[in-house]
Amino acid sequence: MKNLLLAAALTGAAATAAVAAPEKYVLDSSHSQVVFNYNHLGFSTTWGMFSGFEGEIMFDKEDPAASSVSVSMPVMSMLTGWEARFDHFMSNDFFAATEDEMVSFTSTGIEVTGENTANITGDLTLNGVTKSVVLDAKLNQSGDHPMAGKPWAGFNATTSLLRSDYGLEKFAPYVSDEVQVQISIEAMKAE
Repeated sequence: MKNLLLAAALTGAAATAAVAAPEKYVLDSSHSQVVFNYNHLGFSTTWGMFSGFEGEIMFDKEDPAASSVSVSMPVMSMLTGWEARFDHFMSNDFFAATEDEMVSFTSTGIEVTGENTANITGDLTLNGVTKSVVLDAKLNQSGDHPMAGKPWAGFNATTSLLRSDYGLEKFAPYVSDEVQVQISIEAMKAE
């Protein structure tokens, strides 16, 4: 009887060990962007971007809801395509940004919505304000990178934000309060 119980316990332990756990992936900064746009006075759509930022994904292929994501980027790494616009965004009218001010996102939950899609809820900290946001996310692909020769994953996501939620409401509603956000990232399995 002891041998039977020991065998059952070992089998249970082996089965538990075989369950996949989230694996750490780090962002490929050269292929990860956050692009945002807003309506300017009804005349145009104006675009900006963050790129070259850092973050990590704890990716569970078997149970995507058990995954998590955390990213951060300096506010002053924003690209606007026009120096005067960048200077205005960093002024007291908007961010009053310092070198160490960060934008960050940390997931708090993932709801799988399809074979390769999920809603990722998380805390977005922007301009010193933290609010919950939902990213409509899609796994583009996961597998071995053809050039790097190691596991890689790519994701796209979208959301919309209200500038006024983050104390950035200057010129609203003429310059739209709503900002559309598109995210595309690649991440490599950490060593």
